[in-house]
Amino acid sequence: MSGALSLVGGGWDAPEVYGPLLRAAGGGRIGCVIVDEGDGEAQFARYAEALRTAGADAVVPLLVPLGGRFEPESLLESGTAGLLVCGGLTPAYQDAFAGCAARLTGLLTERGIPYAGFSAGAVLAARRAVVGGWLADGVPVCPPDAAEDLEEVEVRPGLGLVPFAVDVHAAQWGTLGRLVAAVSRRSVPYGVAIDENTVLEVTGRTGRVGGRGRVHVVRPSGDTAGAVVRSYAPGVSVPLGQPPLP
Repeated sequence: MSGALSLVGGGWDAPEVYGPLLRAAGGGRIGCVIVDEGDGEAQFARYAEALRTAGADAVVPLLVPLGGRFEPESLLESGTAGLLVCGGLTPAYQDAFAGCAARLTGLLTERGIPYAGFSAGAVLAARRAVVGGWLADGVPVCPPDAAEDLEEVEVRPGLGLVPFAVDVHAAQWGTLGRLVAAVSRRSVPYGVAIDENTVLEVTGRTGRVGGRGRVHVVRPSGDTAGAVVRSYAPGVSVPLGQPPLP
C-alpha cells in the first residue's frame, strides 16, 4: 500500500490512537465503515465524536447492513480521504468484506487512502484473520466472552494489508492466549496482539506503538509447536518482518 496503515486494539479513552490516520489523511474526510447490527447510527456517532476529539474535520458513515457486502467504490462516492473500519462482531465484518479484498486494496493503493482498523477492523487487515473462538482442540485459550460467537479458534481470509495476524483487546479481554494458540498451531505465520487504547502504526517491516497500552508480537518458536512473545511499550519501534526459525 502507498497509504499509511494503523491498527487500534479497541478502547475509548485515548483519542490519540487516531492520530496516524488523521495525519495521513491530511485533514480530509474520514469514512467510517460500520457493520450495522441494528444500532449503526448510534455506533457511528460514537466514532465520529472520538475522531473529532482527535482533530478530524469531517466524518461520514459507511454503514453495511448485517449480512450485506461492503462496496469499495463507496469510498469514491463519499469523497473519503481516510478509511476507518470499525469494531463489532468480527465474523460479521469478515463476511461483509469477503470477495472485495483485491478491489479494496487496489483502490487504497491507487488513491493513496490510509487505512485504520479499530478492533474488528484491525483483525480484518491480516492476510489470515483470527476472527474468534476460545477453544483450541477443546482446550480454553481465552475467556469465552471474547469468542465472537465461535467455539474453536477460527482463521478466515482477511484483506491482506499486513502479512501477520492481529488480535485485539489483548490485556483487557485476555486474547493474547488465542493468538499464541493460532501461531503455535501454524494456523497463521505470526501475529500481533494489541491492547485497548493502543495503536500500532505500520510502515513496511517496522511499526511504532502509540497510545497507552502495549503491542505483543507472537512468533513461532523453533519447536514443532510453540511460540515466543515479546511486548513493546508506547514510543517503541516494533520489528514486524518474520525472521527465519532458529
